Order: sequence, then structure tokens, then C-alpha cells
Amino acid sequence: MTVASVNVNGVRAAVKQRNEHNLGMLPWLTAAAPDVVLLQEIRASEKIARTALAPALDAGWHLAMTESSVAGRSGVGMLSRTEPTAVRIGYGSDEFDTLGRYLEADFGSGADAITVASVYVPSGAARTENPKDVEKHDEKVRFLDSFGPYLDDLLAAGGNVVVAGDWNIAPDERDIKNWKGNLKNAGFLPHEREWVAKRMASGWVDVARAHHGDVAGPYAWWSWRGKAFDNDAGWRIDYHLASPALAARTEQVWVDRADAYDLRWSDHAPVTARFAR
Repeated sequence: MTVASVNVNGVRAAVKQRNEHNLGMLPWLTAAAPDVVLLQEIRASEKIARTALAPALDAGWHLAMTESSVAGRSGVGMLSRTEPTAVRIGYGSDEFDTLGRYLEADFGSGADAITVASVYVPSGAARTENPKDVEKHDEKVRFLDSFGPYLDDLLAAGGNVVVAGDWNIAPDERDIKNWKGNLKNAGFLPHEREWVAKRMASGWVDVARAHHGDVAGPYAWWSWRGKAFDNDAGWRIDYHLASPALAARTEQVWVDRADAYDLRWSDHAPVTARFAR
């Protein structure tokens, strides 16, 4: 089973033709042909998302998603070749379940059963004297504090599970090109990295890191600004956390990095993991 994940940075923008060579997300979907594509930051109602993705849906893809109650924000979902046997929105949080940050679905049955989830963690901010930074910082802390125990319980329940998406946290120094310059920035703050380390200690496996080993990256997010993409000055904040049994079946993990800056249809690149059946 092949599970891809990508923050589309607005589904309408992602499917748009940007130039004669960049035809948007849909040609990638056809060429890459994963079994499941986890989407983050859809930033649209389900009606609008279905319109944007109509060619894919007409070709047989199934869409499950949850939009945010705040228009134009967040939103996660998944496209799948087969219809899931069950879909669950949220993780039991009164604050976050209506904000389009988590969705999970079941596929298959018996020994082949797998639970696949899409997550979009708040970007957060370093805590400063600015009230907006405090608000964003505290929101992320609340999300992590409530979501961590849920992940631990999900893992403890057993079975084949993979949770992937935009975690907005680089786990360690190998995951940011300029890690020294980001020690005090959101996404690489000590408490954020400790949270990820705790998930690993509980048994979750970062399948990309396990597959690629002790190397820099590979990155999947680059700023639109400057020469970040051209210089591969990126962050690895998009990754798959899998249960040990499923992680042991990892065959390959890769990033579909665009060949050139003007061929990108999001500031994130898809990250894909293939698991043996």
C-alpha cells in the first residue's frame, strides 16, 4: 500500500495551471498513482474542494475530508483509490475537532486492515511579548498536549496504523538545513522536539528517518522566498509516523521534489511511503 502526504497550501491553488509546464497537482496524482493521498491545509469547504478535485473524483478517486469552521483555514482529508470502510473526524477534542486538523480512515479487513490518518498541526510561534505570538504559541501547546495522549492510545490499541501530514515540527538537526539559525523559532523549539521524541519513545516509527538513515533531510518544505528551494534550504516537517508492525513493512520512502521552482504547485512536496502487503 502506498500512502502519500502533502500540504496543498489551498486545494484550489494546487490544482491550478500555473504555466505551460506546470499543470498543477492533478497530473502528479495521475503519474504518482498512490493508493491514498493525505491532504492538509485544503482551505476550502467540501463543496469547493470537490469542484477543484472533480477530474480526480470523476476518474474514480474517493474523497473524505473535514473542513474548518473558520473559513479559508486548515482542513484535512484524503483521496483514496478504494472507499474506506470507516471515516472518523477529529480525535475527541472540543477545541480542535471542528477546525479541520485531524481525520482518520480504515481500509481493508483482517490481516490487511490499516488505519490511515491525516494531521495538520498548528504552526505555532515562539513565545514573545506580542499577544499574537502568545496566542499562536499557546494554541500549539494545547493541541500537542491533547493530541499526544490520543496518539499513544491509538498505538497501544495495536494494528497497522500510519499518521502522516504536516506536523510543523522538525524532529532534530538533520531536519532543517539552517538548524542553528532556527533554534528559537516555531517548529524547532525544544518543547516541540521533545514532544516528537516522546512519540518515538512510545513506539511510533518515523519511517522516512528509518529508511534514509543519518542524512540531512530529505526536506519537503521550502519557503517561496529567496533561493530556499534552489539551494535546498528546507525543512522536514512532513512525515509518516507508523506503528512498529507497519513500519517493519516499509519498502521505500521518497519526496516528489519538483524539478524546478516554477514547477511547484505548493510550498510543500509530497512525501510517499510504500508498505508491503
